[in-house]
Amino acid sequence: MILLTTSRRPTGRLRTFCRDLANSIPDVTRVNRGKMSLDGVAEKAIELEAERVVVVDRWHGGPGKIGLFQVSSTGLKPVPPLMLIGGIRLRREFEEATRRALSSAITVEPEDSAELTRIAEQLSKFFGLPVLPLGEASENHRASMHFSFDSSRRIQITFMLLSRMVEIGPRVALSKLIWGVPS
Repeated sequence: MILLTTSRRPTGRLRTFCRDLANSIPDVTRVNRGKMSLDGVAEKAIELEAERVVVVDRWHGGPGKIGLFQVSSTGLKPVPPLMLIGGIRLRREFEEATRRALSSAITVEPEDSAELTRIAEQLSKFFGLPVLPLGEASENHRASMHFSFDSSRRIQITFMLLSRMVEIGPRVALSKLIWGVPS
């Protein structure tokens, strides 16, 4: 199981974004953080038998970064990459909004990009989802976490309903990936 939480004082948009992520990725449980420290989040993860934690922090009132952590006996250990968010679009902002469509695969835009492949493989390991070509994923899965570049050449993560090949959200544009996170 994966525990998903926010920074300490989340905005409504940040809470909605976390709810959208929890409704898009299998085996994710969203927990309101309240006044919990990161040590408190680690204790809550152990209590819920979660092995990994995702923390979405705010920056200037909106989602600012996504941190991945492994739960250990000494607390939370950062897992690369730290993802800095350049922009988001919530599920409710899409025409094809669905309440809950869990991604059961990761797909990558058919561009030969080492950067897209690297982030897709890392998140595949973290979330336990296979990386599949779009055609194969649409045969066996309902939805996917899809990696591509936006018009500004930023990495974009979006969630697709594979049967109709439509974007259902949320969408995250990443401004920067930090691979050298301290342990």
